[in-house]
Amino acid sequence: MGLIRKLFGATPTPTADGAFSPSPLAIKLGTSTTTDYDGGAYAKPYEGSKNRVLMVCTEERNMTMANGKKFSTGNHPVEMGLPMLHLMNAGFEIDIVTPTGAPAAVEAWAMPADDADVQKLFRDIEGALQNPGSLADFAANDMMDDAPYAAVFIPGGHGAMLGLPDNADLGKVLRWAHKTGLHTLALCHGPAALLAAKTDATFLYDGYKITAFPDAVDKQTPMIGYLPGPMPWWVCEKLSALGMEVINKKADNSVHIDRRLLTGASPKAANDFGRLAATTLLKRTDANT
Repeated sequence: MGLIRKLFGATPTPTADGAFSPSPLAIKLGTSTTTDYDGGAYAKPYEGSKNRVLMVCTEERNMTMANGKKFSTGNHPVEMGLPMLHLMNAGFEIDIVTPTGAPAAVEAWAMPADDADVQKLFRDIEGALQNPGSLADFAANDMMDDAPYAAVFIPGGHGAMLGLPDNADLGKVLRWAHKTGLHTLALCHGPAALLAAKTDATFLYDGYKITAFPDAVDKQTPMIGYLPGPMPWWVCEKLSALGMEVINKKADNSVHIDRRLLTGASPKAANDFGRLAATTLLKRTDANT
């Protein structure tokens, strides 16, 4: 079996730090050198006072799989980049934070090398990714009712499962966003971070419907070497056990909004998710936020 996988390019690629990135076959099947970004044109960008979006990124790179092998992950550049482009073009400013202020981890192997818009964005935000704000500092000092924020955004990538689902500061931020009427945006594996909003007695999103990356697909990806082994835990399974309903079955371009929670299913949803996020936030006014 190992020889067959090697012949078909389905063997995960070792990294310098002892982890594995996806196999050549998985890169070919699961990523693209371009995106379907539609240009992000908005006739009337937002000009109100709630003009900022807090983007919460993981600072952790390697996920230990169920078999002990490590997967080189982080924040997915398309799932981060396309929503950012839409939000920025719609008049919003993005504040990047990680749990401790350490650099945000990015899945370099998923970067669309021939997409000029995404490439320019990542050149422009390189400094902010290397020197983000601290989520802990934000939770301690910036959660005022009149803070200039419209939304909290959690980009996808398996890295959203690392250091965020059990982060007490993120739990405080999500509950603050919910209480003050901010929107929460989470794409692909990003909804894993919503687990931070669980307390001993309640889960903030009990009864919500979402789109997210299906567990069934994560269970298949080791076969093509996308992952170096089975997942350590299943995102949709955990969210469903707490009362959420995942409404998509495929890793497709589906998006969904339930109250003030906006979700998307996969990298294929990144453009539609970004446009829905931008148009939703554009409907906000100082009077109703």
